[in-house]
Amino acid sequence: MATMTAVRKMKPASGVSFETIPIPDVTSHGVLVRVKAASLCGTDLHIFHWDDWAASRIKTPMTFGHEFAGEVVEVGPQVESVKPGDHIAGETHIPCLNCYQCRTGQMHICNNLQILGVDRDGAFADYVMLPEVCCVKTDASIPWEIASIQEPFGNAVYAVSEANVVGKSVAVFGDGPTGVFAVAVARAFGATKIFAVGMQDYRLNLIRKFAPDVVINASETNPTDIILDATKGEGVDAVLEMSGAEPAIHAGFRVVKKGGVFTAFGIPSKPIGINFSEEIIFKGIRINGINGRKMFETWDQVANLLLSGRVDLKQVITHTLPLSKIEEAFELLTPGNIRAGKIVLKP
Repeated sequence: MATMTAVRKMKPASGVSFETIPIPDVTSHGVLVRVKAASLCGTDLHIFHWDDWAASRIKTPMTFGHEFAGEVVEVGPQVESVKPGDHIAGETHIPCLNCYQCRTGQMHICNNLQILGVDRDGAFADYVMLPEVCCVKTDASIPWEIASIQEPFGNAVYAVSEANVVGKSVAVFGDGPTGVFAVAVARAFGATKIFAVGMQDYRLNLIRKFAPDVVINASETNPTDIILDATKGEGVDAVLEMSGAEPAIHAGFRVVKKGGVFTAFGIPSKPIGINFSEEIIFKGIRINGINGRKMFETWDQVANLLLSGRVDLKQVITHTLPLSKIEEAFELLTPGNIRAGKIVLKP
């Protein structure tokens, strides 16, 4: 039996384990991919540290990791769209293909959705198998490191697209990778003035590489005052809330102008209270809830942005490490002492 090395969560506790396990058998509609690069996500941090969310969601033992790119090595007998040798990136939302959402063009919010590396074995391994529908062909000219972060980049592309930012003022709350991506995409999509709000100097310096008009460290000053003052009390046309932090959410509602757009991507760690009448109804705003990426409109936009050179994602990747150093990678992302942007791991 052929085997591979995988990063596994073997028991409900913090940390990881390197295990030798069988290479997955290929199913009829399955695609076996040799992982060339995989990147770290906030979800992986939850699983690594085994917080309340991980304890409620993850069933051990399991291989985690979901943002990746690789080369197809074997396909099932009913696979038609990819072949061995193809470069692919993984769409990590695995749809059932049968529910109402899937049958009406909304596979990304499938009613029976599974997530790679959360609900089934993931990509922190030498090989991963996923359904044909989740294999997104990637141009061979795109480096593996860049190809591996198309999935999270797609989150930002979807969020910015739904906000329709061309010719508009925008406030981006959040300095995680999706926040950094959102600033880059908003600029590429034609936003006229961009306010970038975060709390970590390291990440704010990454954001500056994409030329926002105003960078605000919310740990040092009040972003609401700065944005309202700069917009003469009107507020911005669109808010992209990428952090999930309760103060940022309320600040976003405060600075979005009447009749504007509030796009919600960041996930709060717990339920929060909202003044429904003052923050939403009386302002007449539109709220977009963003979950993942559109399958597959967003992926086409991602490819076009990368191949055109409109967005240079190399500036967001600050570390490339072997998979064997994954614990060192997690250390670089310690809350309160973050010393990395996007970290890419190679088996």
